[in-house]
Amino acid sequence: MHNIYTKIVSEIYKYFKQTGIEKAVIGVSGGIDSALCLKLATDALGAKNVTAILMPEKGISSEENFQHAKTLCQFLGVEFFAISINKFLTDFLALPWKPNDLAQINIKARIRMTILYNYANTKNALVIGTSNKTELLLGYGTKYGDLAADIEVIGSLLKTEVYKLAEHVGLPEEFMTKTPSAELYAGQTDEDELGMSYKDMDTILQQIERGLSKDDLVEKGMNPNSVHKIFRLIELNAHKLNPPHLIRAK
Repeated sequence: MHNIYTKIVSEIYKYFKQTGIEKAVIGVSGGIDSALCLKLATDALGAKNVTAILMPEKGISSEENFQHAKTLCQFLGVEFFAISINKFLTDFLALPWKPNDLAQINIKARIRMTILYNYANTKNALVIGTSNKTELLLGYGTKYGDLAADIEVIGSLLKTEVYKLAEHVGLPEEFMTKTPSAELYAGQTDEDELGMSYKDMDTILQQIERGLSKDDLVEKGMNPNSVHKIFRLIELNAHKLNPPHLIRAK
C-alpha cells in the first residue's frame, strides 16, 4: 500500500501545481472514503491549504459520524465549517410540484456539492471528490451531486482497497469498523441498498476488469444473480461518468 499512497499524494500535488491553484475543499461525512481523501489531500497540499465542510442533515445524519468527522479535521489541523442542509431541503418542498422520494434524496447530494462549489469559487479552490472505484463503476452516486468534483482522489481504488489504504495511513479504528452509509434516509446502508457486500461486489468487478464475461463468471461458480446485477448496474449507470450528450448540428 505504500507505493499506492505515495503515488496518490504525488499526483494530487502535481495536479494542483499544473492548475496553479493551491487550495482544496472537501465534504467530510464521517465515513471512511471522505476521511481517507481528507488525509491524502492534507498530506499532499498541507493542512493550511485544505478546508473541510461538514454538511449533516439533522434527524438523519448520525451524531457519531459528525463527531468523527469533526475530530479528524481537528486532528489533521484543517479549517472546517459545519453547515446543516435542512433549511435548503425545506425550500425544495415549496416547489410548484411535489418532489418524489428519489428527487428529494438526490437533492441532498446536489445541495452539498453546490455548497462545496460556492466555497471553491469564493476561495479559488478545487473540489476534492470522494468516490471510490466501486461506486464509480456501479454508478452508486448522484449525477451532479457527490459525483461532481474537480479531482477524484480514490477513484482508482475499489472499496476493499480503500480499507487497506486507510489502515496503512493510520486512520482511527472507528472509520474502519462502521457500516458504510450515505445516510440518505434513516437506517440506510450502502450494502443493503446495493444488495450485496462490498467484498462480493469487488470480487466480481475485479474479474470483469480482467475481461471475463457474465458466462465466464457464472462458470467460475459466482452467484448468477449477483453477476447479472453488477453487469446491469454498470450498463444502466455508465452515463453518470460521461459528459452530457452533445447534439452536433454541423
